[in-house]
Amino acid sequence: MHTLDTPRNDEHSILLSVWESSVRATHHFLTETDIENLKNIIHEKRIFSLVNIRCDRNDNGEILGFIGVAGDHIEMLFVHPNYMLQGIGKRLLLHAIHDLLATKVDVNEENEGAVRFYKHFGFKVISRSALDSQGKPFPIVHMQLE
Repeated sequence: MHTLDTPRNDEHSILLSVWESSVRATHHFLTETDIENLKNIIHEKRIFSLVNIRCDRNDNGEILGFIGVAGDHIEMLFVHPNYMLQGIGKRLLLHAIHDLLATKVDVNEENEGAVRFYKHFGFKVISRSALDSQGKPFPIVHMQLE
């Protein structure tokens, strides 16, 4: 039985660990330096405190994945690779859509699995940026729920 809840502030290091594991499994276009730089930004800027986060926990209370929403925008959705393709991302996304009223998401274009995932749930590409938010040459597709 899985539960969705809000992680405690002292669990942000666990979220960062889930994030890193997920990114290493899905963002093959990033270098080790890119991952370490992003990890430092997340930690130093306390990114998890800036969004409304819900996490998916197993019966033991272990965080298997999480989603972060700000306004109507999904800012992050990460599932630990050991638990991918088990419905966790779907459960988190549907919660964000139905309960948090999220309708927009930006996705790394090179993360083709994520683009397909959002399209499966009705998101359409509305625009594209050649650079990511750090100005790096990692194209971003801006998607919106129709």
